[in-house]
Amino acid sequence: MAGRIARLLLTRCAIRYRLQGALVVLSTLLASCSSVFFYPDNVTYITPDRLNLSYQDIYLDTADGETLHGWWLPAQGPEGNAKGTIYFLHGNAQNISSHILNVAWLPPEGYNVFTIDYRGYGKSSGATDIEGALHDVETGLRWLARRPARGDTPLIILGQSLGGALAIPLVREWTLRDEQPPVEALALDGTFSGFRNIAREKLGLFWLTWPLQAPLSWTIPAEYEGSELIADISPVPVLVIHSARDGIIPFHHGQALYEAAGQPKAFLQTDTPHAATFVIPAYKEALLDFLRNATN
Repeated sequence: MAGRIARLLLTRCAIRYRLQGALVVLSTLLASCSSVFFYPDNVTYITPDRLNLSYQDIYLDTADGETLHGWWLPAQGPEGNAKGTIYFLHGNAQNISSHILNVAWLPPEGYNVFTIDYRGYGKSSGATDIEGALHDVETGLRWLARRPARGDTPLIILGQSLGGALAIPLVREWTLRDEQPPVEALALDGTFSGFRNIAREKLGLFWLTWPLQAPLSWTIPAEYEGSELIADISPVPVLVIHSARDGIIPFHHGQALYEAAGQPKAFLQTDTPHAATFVIPAYKEALLDFLRNATN
């Protein structure tokens, strides 16, 4: 799971390199600051069948020539009786096979789940960057919107950490363009308030990059700051989940997103490490309550 090893931005670099590797870190940042949001690998940690889940491998071609890999997990129970379809966008480390435990409990609750690896992750081709990942999540949503097995179930997006930061501009554009079917609910778990915001914050923690936190953050595209976009998602219901003990994305990021969101909205304060929300049954039930209220 992302909470075990994910280290966003320079947190990971600072711990790993310190003084010996400081110049390497700096040169990487100067080349492409946005690249430090992504820590993919291609290891298969677990597959859904080992969790007693049915699944289908999905391969999608993007308009710019990449191939994305994903999993479709149908809801358990009578066919055609799914309560909804959840598009899960995972965090910044590893790949879908390490994040699947975050949503493996949803098919037994009656929800279809679809999740993809962004370019450069897992079995997906390409190299990671912010705009490429945004292109990928839209590719996945368009495929899901047309999938017959989804039926007419409510379409829901659950974004965790980086996945939530990608979900906000995705849902905003989908809603403003009146795309069909509509996204009927958005849940954000441990999400930062903006790419530039978290970059400045993390860069400011490291002595070498502290003087450069503003100019380096300017190399990140400015148009995808969640706190500036989330209001436009209304009237799609939004649930912001954030832990007061999140050591990766500080609690104030969740607060900022909630304050900027339009109605209807809800805030769930949790008390777990980063990206470990759904190990607690009460937090699972809180998400299910939100989904029931948002889609009925």
